[in-house]
Amino acid sequence: MANSPQARKRARQAENRRQHNAAMRSMVRTYLKKVNAAIASGDQGSAQEAYNQAVSVLDKATRKGKFHPNKAARHKSRLNTKIKAMAA
Repeated sequence: MANSPQARKRARQAENRRQHNAAMRSMVRTYLKKVNAAIASGDQGSAQEAYNQAVSVLDKATRKGKFHPNKAARHKSRLNTKIKAMAA
């Protein structure tokens, strides 16, 4: 357990960061689910709109270091491929 004042403060900061990071990851997952739901519904317009929102949230989380840039790119690429396939 943290005994020094510095260690207690670091423990508080770590807990706050953990909660914030978890909230950011959860928000990104929610937006990705919305895109997948829109794709499953078959409406390309709503899927594209949901995709644009998800990309914004995903890029923001990536800039803040919550996700590796390659993981974000992989998600965006796969979702975009699914949306493009709807038009064909």
